Amino acid sequence: MIEVIGDSARGDEFALVRLTVDGDRIVEAHAPGLARRLPGLRLIEAAAVPGEKLAADALANALGQCFVAEPRAGRAAVAMSGGVDSAVALVRHTPNAIGVTLRLWLDPDGPDTERACCSPEAVIAARETCHALGLPHVTLDLRSAFRAAVVGPFVDGYARGETPNPCSRCNGSFRFPELLAFARRAGADSLVTGHYARIAEHRGRRLLARAADERKDQSYMLATLDPALLDRIAFPLGGQDKDATRAEAAAAGLAVAGRRESQEACFLAGGDYRDFLARHGGLDPEPGPIRDELGRELGRHDGLWRFTPGQRRGLGATATSAEPLYALRADAATNTLVVGPRGSLAVTGLAAAGRLHVPIDRADAKIRHRSPAAASTVEPTDDGFRLRLDAPAYGVATGQIAALYEGDAVVGAGTITEVV
Repeated sequence: MIEVIGDSARGDEFALVRLTVDGDRIVEAHAPGLARRLPGLRLIEAAAVPGEKLAADALANALGQCFVAEPRAGRAAVAMSGGVDSAVALVRHTPNAIGVTLRLWLDPDGPDTERACCSPEAVIAARETCHALGLPHVTLDLRSAFRAAVVGPFVDGYARGETPNPCSRCNGSFRFPELLAFARRAGADSLVTGHYARIAEHRGRRLLARAADERKDQSYMLATLDPALLDRIAFPLGGQDKDATRAEAAAAGLAVAGRRESQEACFLAGGDYRDFLARHGGLDPEPGPIRDELGRELGRHDGLWRFTPGQRRGLGATATSAEPLYALRADAATNTLVVGPRGSLAVTGLAAAGRLHVPIDRADAKIRHRSPAAASTVEPTDDGFRLRLDAPAYGVATGQIAALYEGDAVVGAGTITEVV
């Protein structure tokens, strides 16, 4: 037998739940504020017990530390963000579904924590959606692990003069392994999420693929996900658009049908990444020169990490001609920001550390989140691949993701390590 404790607080209010658990059953419980007594219930039954907001929150936090359930054919673990997409995915797998929400670290000084997909408010919304449908919900507290696996590399990348992509790191190498491990403990056959992506059979392999709605397609953000995991993952919304999802949520009477979209880089909690790095990254403002491509000093900067390739505003450099200046690259070794005209942003090739899922020599490469894919020649390397772009691309940065497509299928992905 083990004892677990979960708590929850909002302002001056506080709730605590203490459980004694034997296997998958609760033996004893101190859990005021819940709708029913917990002793004798299996963990999966307890996870569906509603109650006062903080009491239910504390129970979910306690259950996340010890949750196990006997396998059941057809059971789905549904990743719940508190938003409309995951809620609709849950409804589609009712009644044999269990909701799971990751509580991740947020900047406590951020201006808009409510829009984060992992905020306390989002966790509560996810649980209330599950309980309104009579379904169990569990919260996994991964704040420390997330800060080490995602936030730390984000800070380190900027310190090296890169432009890291924390959303890709979160989804491609942190979030899904954690969720799949929970699905196994929960006795679920599959993990279901509300991402707009699809899974396709392509050249004899099961691969990630673009969503039907290109405006909501999230395959780029998911591109580094290991294809070996896809056998146990489902993306039920990949074949429809957002309007259809909201209509489905409204028809089901879901309270989250009109909830706002969550923000990218959720741990910033709506703040600017530069302010975040100054507060939490340990990156002190270190003045240095701003030089043009000929080495002429045009101004001074107050920290390389404040600039990204392609940035035009706020450079603090005086142009020597009528042509506007753009940030070209950050040289961390000399603490120099190099600026120049837009034409100097042109990139015709790059190297990436990652993997190819099938042998390819041509692919459409998406190398910025909001840019169209670029036709490219692909050359495998020992640690990933090199690309030669048919036409120049602009504002490409090391630390970003290069996702390779053949048709709609993601046939390779990696982190950009060099641009030429």
